[in-house]
Amino acid sequence: MIYETGAAVAGRGSDLLGDVGGEALARQGAGRSPASFGAAGQSTPLLEKLARSYWTEPADYAGVGQSPTSFGAAGQSPALMDYTDRSGELSRRASAAQPTLGGISVESIRSDFPILSERVGGYPLIFLDNAATTQRPNCVIERISRYYGREHSNVHRGAHELASRATDAYESARSAVARFIGAEDAGSIIFVRGATEGINLVANSFARPTLRPGDEIILTQLEHHANIVPWQMIASERGARLVAAPVDDCGQIILSEYEKLFNPRTRFASIAHVSNALGTVAPVGEMIAIAHRRGVPVCVDGAQSAAHMPVDVRAMDADFYVFSGHKACAPTGIGAVYGKPELLERGVPYQGGGNMIEDVTLERTRYQPPPRRYEAGTGNIAGAAGLAEALEYLTRIGMREIEKYEDALMLRLVSALADIPGLRVIGGLDARRVCAVSFVMAGRTPEEIGRRLNEYGIAVRAGHHCAQPCLRRFGLEETVRPSISFYNTFNEIDRLADALRVI
Repeated sequence: MIYETGAAVAGRGSDLLGDVGGEALARQGAGRSPASFGAAGQSTPLLEKLARSYWTEPADYAGVGQSPTSFGAAGQSPALMDYTDRSGELSRRASAAQPTLGGISVESIRSDFPILSERVGGYPLIFLDNAATTQRPNCVIERISRYYGREHSNVHRGAHELASRATDAYESARSAVARFIGAEDAGSIIFVRGATEGINLVANSFARPTLRPGDEIILTQLEHHANIVPWQMIASERGARLVAAPVDDCGQIILSEYEKLFNPRTRFASIAHVSNALGTVAPVGEMIAIAHRRGVPVCVDGAQSAAHMPVDVRAMDADFYVFSGHKACAPTGIGAVYGKPELLERGVPYQGGGNMIEDVTLERTRYQPPPRRYEAGTGNIAGAAGLAEALEYLTRIGMREIEKYEDALMLRLVSALADIPGLRVIGGLDARRVCAVSFVMAGRTPEEIGRRLNEYGIAVRAGHHCAQPCLRRFGLEETVRPSISFYNTFNEIDRLADALRVI
């Protein structure tokens, strides 16, 4: 979905904020960007709904928590704290009260993440680099420790108790992934190191065998390098070529142009669900339907969507869906590929070795059925156990609650950035964003901004974000990219805005 205008906004607003917010958007926000919400006299019902929707109760500013003006040395206020409401009152109420997700306070959630209590340069850590990786809750850290302390062995074929425990942990993790993304069953889940390896697997095992000289693979201008380079490699080898669907000035895929790319030589499409550089959301359901009408399979790169919104691979009708655990509160070095069972049966393994074989002679090899056919060698067993724990943790909070809260955080973030003189939000202000937003500032390089923010304990990403074609679409080589997760707070957004005003 995107932030539409007019009557369509009212529907989205009602869904996100309830009737009051939807009415406000329809009456006062039609045709305007999120940054205009909060200007003097504008969309007050929406702002009041935002102030109420995620907190247990309204609270006065005095004596409740820390204000944005406590950012910096004692008694110092680097910049304005009330950009969302010129009188300052609503912003003060919002920052002081306690947000909740499904009845669980954000402060309680934050206490699950030990690293969030760290200090950097004397300031409390504000981790806004979640599109690069998320942090780990205690339950995930403890699950990995428990695996190594009580369950560690190699999986499958072992005739002893520890092998049985390790196998149970590994295979139950496969089931946990299937439940989390709405897959048919555990047999449609392949464990990989992450989304990058997952895309390489899909490209080599399923697309490469079908390619002939002159064939085409469709991507978009939004893609991460991990969803470009593997396709370039197999296209170069097979004499095929890549074509990319363009995006508009708001970072939205132009569906009419995407549809025009399909022709009798199109063999595969691979698309990002959410742009890692811009945070804009692709209409994957429509894009998959367009491809399927022409008999073309689609791989969805879910690296930036799996931890931020409910995912149902069957509802979107994805042929393949890949994601990384480390962007979903799980350990590094673990991720998953979903594939439709009938496609997994037809694929060709691109890595060989132990675990994936059924019988081997010097003349030939007979492979295991999927998914083990695609899992050569010893997998990341501890990582799989940690991934299952992370996904169960997210499920306990509720993915719809996470999506709703992060949508409000993102509204606040985009509004805050748009109010800073000399700052340009890349992709405009009208698109719905998930997790990430990119910007540049006049007179400052992204690296300089990143270094200066770090002096205040604020972690953001500065650079090309492994998405150079995307940034070059907007005439840029690098940007600053703050990115949020459900453990971030409105107060942290305010502090980022305060710091940007003074660096």
